[in-house]
Amino acid sequence: MFLKKKLNKSPDKNVVLVGPMGAGKTTIGKLLAKELGFQFTDSDKVIEQRCGADIPWIFDVEGEAGFRGREKAVIQELGEQSGLVIATGGGAVLDPDNQLNLKEKGIVVYLKTSVAQQYERTFRDKNRPLLQTDNPLAVLSALFEKRDPIYSHLADIVVKTDKKNPKSVVKYIVSKLAQL
Repeated sequence: MFLKKKLNKSPDKNVVLVGPMGAGKTTIGKLLAKELGFQFTDSDKVIEQRCGADIPWIFDVEGEAGFRGREKAVIQELGEQSGLVIATGGGAVLDPDNQLNLKEKGIVVYLKTSVAQQYERTFRDKNRPLLQTDNPLAVLSALFEKRDPIYSHLADIVVKTDKKNPKSVVKYIVSKLAQL
């Protein structure tokens, strides 16, 4: 309860989860929102609902640039709300405007995970267009190299999720939020 009151003193702040695909943003986000008494929102799901299509279809029809434009608009809109735990797509941090919006309007939590753990969690998932290649492990490695410094730079809190129970990750995040 103390944490909820503390976070509500800054009503313009949300808790924003960033990190690579397979880090646990959706699973941990839902649990964290429940713990904080916030609403959970997944930016990718908002895009899918508004388009009436899944992410792979959007990538096929509009390309990555089209998807990123939609993502930018959704992130800006979510930043105008409060009391949210927001799970972002892994590449949302590539846009400088998204970076600014996330940092100004949220407490950014980087769910950090190894490339091996990402692969283990995602290699069967056909809804990840960037992994539909002959060598998804190489793609994950390249994405991690490019994005990890951005995630780290934006983060107010960094938590490693490899082989960790989601409830223990939530407990850790809550303890760190209480210290802010």
